[in-house]
Amino acid sequence: MPVVGDFYDFSSILSEQERSHLAALREYLEREVRPIVTEHWVNATFPRELVRGLADAGATGFAWPETRRFENSAVFRGFITIELGRIDASVATYIGVQNGLVMGTLGVCGSEAQRAEWLPKLNSGEVVGAFGLTEPLSGSDSAQGLRTTAKREGDHWVLNGRKRWIGNATISDVTIIWAKDADDGNVKGFIVPNDTPGFTATKIENKQSLRIVQNADITLENVRVPHELKLEHANSFRDTAKVLRLTRAEVAWGAVANAIGAYEVALAYAKAREQFGKPIAGHQLVQDLLTKSLGNITASLAMCVRVSQMLDEGTQRDEHSALAKAYATARMREAVAWCRELFGGNGIVSEYDVVRFFADAEALYSYEGTREMNTLIVGRAITGHAAFV
Repeated sequence: MPVVGDFYDFSSILSEQERSHLAALREYLEREVRPIVTEHWVNATFPRELVRGLADAGATGFAWPETRRFENSAVFRGFITIELGRIDASVATYIGVQNGLVMGTLGVCGSEAQRAEWLPKLNSGEVVGAFGLTEPLSGSDSAQGLRTTAKREGDHWVLNGRKRWIGNATISDVTIIWAKDADDGNVKGFIVPNDTPGFTATKIENKQSLRIVQNADITLENVRVPHELKLEHANSFRDTAKVLRLTRAEVAWGAVANAIGAYEVALAYAKAREQFGKPIAGHQLVQDLLTKSLGNITASLAMCVRVSQMLDEGTQRDEHSALAKAYATARMREAVAWCRELFGGNGIVSEYDVVRFFADAEALYSYEGTREMNTLIVGRAITGHAAFV
């Protein structure tokens, strides 16, 4: 049975095995995750006990031969994000970092030996990972403005610098650190165990979006990393961009998932809440809010499905994932606002859930490339002119 927000039943294009796996994952999420997420969101804590459970339930690893359980499509992997994000955007973001950014980096940029060592450990939850690209003074301009440095000294690299907004960093065992080679100026990637001397991760407090995600400031002070932990195929920002091309499309799926989560709780509330002698679901203006939200969800989901099909076909380009991310997050922002509006005053109380989706939308709208930056990526592709500076 498709999720409530999949109005056109896009999931029907999946194989029977893929649909069966999604149903089992949904059952786990409804039983183990939904009952506890609001408390963790309010307290800004991460339920570390779910790491192995999420892995066992099959939320990770499907893109890589080393961890793949069965042949699957990129559309199926997008629907895994739907199942996660309709429960909670923070849980989906945790998996997005673990499965997309960290395992994605190993899958795209790691050597055969690095893939064989790390991908199974990350897939099982034995190791939790983080992805260190963004810096205090470098976000949208990471391609040129990266300030963290790496200096080769014999069979080690010495890393110095700072990172910011690094998801999972206070609960992770290893962090992928992107740094500029002090000798050739190219961006390179490193697998850095968090217990390496000179590595410090400090939780960012007082977030009002994605509160369950443990974002951190990272300081690197003469962190010595063995050469074998330098990612073999991460030798320029073009290699970093290969990872981001994949995960940017995942964020578009995450935006749809967040909107679906808000829509589902709004629809249930509308059917249960009575005013003027009948459920508010029977009032025209409430139906208008629900229909507009569903329209945004359906249009965005159609775009995500096609972008993922292009990934399977080998035709997806940066501008395709950029347009999906920019469009889906903007439409999500509208939809969650309409869903929150439907609740009236109850919509700002955490026990009614919709406020989580409303607040979390702001982070999804901004991370993995702002709407403006993704617009410029698309704009360059369709006009032939770069307008970044």
